[in-house]
Amino acid sequence: MTDREDPPGPADPEDLVRSAVQDGVVPGAVLITGRGAHGPVRTAAFGTTADGPLGRPVTADTVFDVASLTKVVATTPAVLRLADTGALRLDDPVRRHLPDFAGAGKSEVTIRHLLSHTSGLPPHRDFWKLPGGPADRRAAVLAEPLEGLPDTAVRYSDLGFILLGEIIAAVAGQPLDAAVQELVLDPLGLAASRYLPPAAWRENIAATEAPPGGEPKCGVVHDENAESLGGVAGHAGLFSTAPDLAHYLQACWLADESLLSARARAEALSLQTAGLDGARGLGWTLPGDVWDHMSPQWPATGAGHTGFTGTSLALDPVSGIWAVLLTNAVHYGRGARAKELRRVVHAAVAARAGVNAR
Repeated sequence: MTDREDPPGPADPEDLVRSAVQDGVVPGAVLITGRGAHGPVRTAAFGTTADGPLGRPVTADTVFDVASLTKVVATTPAVLRLADTGALRLDDPVRRHLPDFAGAGKSEVTIRHLLSHTSGLPPHRDFWKLPGGPADRRAAVLAEPLEGLPDTAVRYSDLGFILLGEIIAAVAGQPLDAAVQELVLDPLGLAASRYLPPAAWRENIAATEAPPGGEPKCGVVHDENAESLGGVAGHAGLFSTAPDLAHYLQACWLADESLLSARARAEALSLQTAGLDGARGLGWTLPGDVWDHMSPQWPATGAGHTGFTGTSLALDPVSGIWAVLLTNAVHYGRGARAKELRRVVHAAVAARAGVNAR
């Protein structure tokens, strides 16, 4: 008889991220993984904040432009907190809070439709190319016609979340960044998360993409629409660190006592789009959606989100596993460099935790 070698164990998620940096897939990355609200975490940081002499080694505390993670770290919890207090209802018509949101079919669009990307609004428009200032661009978002009737299709829409940001500001009676600070960031102690990072943070911020003929953006939001709105918007604009986002997942979504009510959390992480062509919660992407980045190995009860700059979050409220992966992949250009990395990392996290696949 011959000795048989044991089959190799699951891949180490940190090794996968290290290899991606060494192979030039992404310039720098921070990965934090854990299980539950209070369990131990694993943290690893690799690479540099930028190419060339201006680049610094990435550390766990490097600040990233988290792009569309803004939708689930700032906008979604701010809306849910306002709903918990009764300041708004998820099934309120958008026009109740934004009267200028007018046009065919728009009277039927609710806050829930915006959160679940079922409003009928288009995914994107280049509002940043319009003349004028932020007020003109906000007016253009409000005036944008629907592409379809609400609650008939899933269209991942930045426009919907820009409107949610406007609703938060209107209901809270203060600018969006101040409202998010008061409703979400300060109560959770997320001191390294904010819109419009100060100049003192610049040397610790991972650079994103260079505009044609210019220097890479660093501390200025990469998303052109968000920048044209003054750097503060419901769909993008937040800067944060991996430890802050790890704490956000644990304290807001996995802890027994949370900033949000148990009902709000359960609703946000449950399927809102049954019978439609996508799997969305409130804000969150669910397994099986076209934007699902969590891999087939991630539990079916999970949820997550990505950001265009190369960032992602994933969690599972049942098993308790979670992962924060921040990269500045867009520094190398707009190709989907982080897409496959996310999938293999989340597959490895799930496998090492021994959770059941879908």
